[in-house]
Amino acid sequence: MSLVGPGGRQRNLSTILTLLHRTGPLSRASLTEATRLNRSTIADLVGQLVRHGLVTERAPDPARRVGRPSPIVALSPRVVAIAANPEVDAITLAAVRLDQTTVIRERHEVDRPPTPEEATALLAERLTVWRQGPLADAAIVGVGLAVPGLVRASDGLVRDAPHLHWRDVPLGDLVAEATGLRTRVANDASLGAMAEHLFGAARGVDDVVYLNGGASGIGGGLIVGGVAVGGSGGYAGEFGQNRPGIADGADRLAVDGVLEDEVSRSRLLAAVGLDSADEPTLAAALADPPDPETRAAVAGEVERQRRILSTALANAVNVLNPSVVVLGGFLATIAEVDVDDLLARVRAQAMPAATEDLRLRLASLAEDRLLIGAAEVVFDSLLADPASAPDLPDDGLETRVTAAAPSSP
Repeated sequence: MSLVGPGGRQRNLSTILTLLHRTGPLSRASLTEATRLNRSTIADLVGQLVRHGLVTERAPDPARRVGRPSPIVALSPRVVAIAANPEVDAITLAAVRLDQTTVIRERHEVDRPPTPEEATALLAERLTVWRQGPLADAAIVGVGLAVPGLVRASDGLVRDAPHLHWRDVPLGDLVAEATGLRTRVANDASLGAMAEHLFGAARGVDDVVYLNGGASGIGGGLIVGGVAVGGSGGYAGEFGQNRPGIADGADRLAVDGVLEDEVSRSRLLAAVGLDSADEPTLAAALADPPDPETRAAVAGEVERQRRILSTALANAVNVLNPSVVVLGGFLATIAEVDVDDLLARVRAQAMPAATEDLRLRLASLAEDRLLIGAAEVVFDSLLADPASAPDLPDDGLETRVTAAAPSSP
């Protein structure tokens, strides 16, 4: 098979780069087999990707002795996206490579919800420092922001991040102006769903419900028929705002509260006597309370939240009939106590036919899931048209601001 016109070349470059992005390093022979292009075409396309600074080639595995040796093609470690997740208790920043590995990860705790301007200033300041240090030789593609709130798909406007007290914030414009980089903005849980679908616990699964538990509450993301579903405005998946079904009135702690008022990270922190904590710290505190009295309080609160969560998940299963439900953040922590038991509770409350093949999984990308998702929406345009970035090795990409629309795998 040969290339036909510039459109065909673009598609083939995109196919090769996306394959490497999704699966890791491959030999030229494997690329030839996967794409059904001929060897000379693969060599030409790989050569162009090398010239753009997007991939590297190395000698084949010396242990492979059968047939003609085939060079190994891998993504360049220099290509990175900056990812940010502003929250009520911390702003987490990272530099994520095209192969999903994290070069840098920093959590900056705050004593109150940051303003958009404060979050932007911190990101710009840290990026300046990184460019003089660990990212001095990096090709920075852009910035992705995972925001715990409603983000309009058409232009990335943060319509309402209630826990941050942000309303109608043009966050992408603020960050692009401060950094000079192309910027994309999306809901944090939607990005977590995409990351787990492409690279994590729901990889290869076409129908997924993802729930994310963070400092700002509970959000969610949906994959239906292999496609991310955002809804007409991009606001789908707000499971935390649903009214929970609570069978035992004694379990209700928030009068007329929504799901995230009852199944709550702040209630777990209070049970272990912490004001703030990252995900591993909270998980460790819940697993090993310091004394019998705290241990009893923690066990009771975790059990209460599991009962309410199981009903919420059963409702989601009845409506959406997913193959897999993935839980991230503190929801994964309380589910991990006994995943099989939680799944059994969901099945007991949902339609039997809808749960026959249902699986419940914990987010395998752990605390990097939102950052990997934020980086992914930055990489999207590069993956779609690798040849559109001829100056990438010198970080010469044109600055643009776009919204993060639902992404198909």
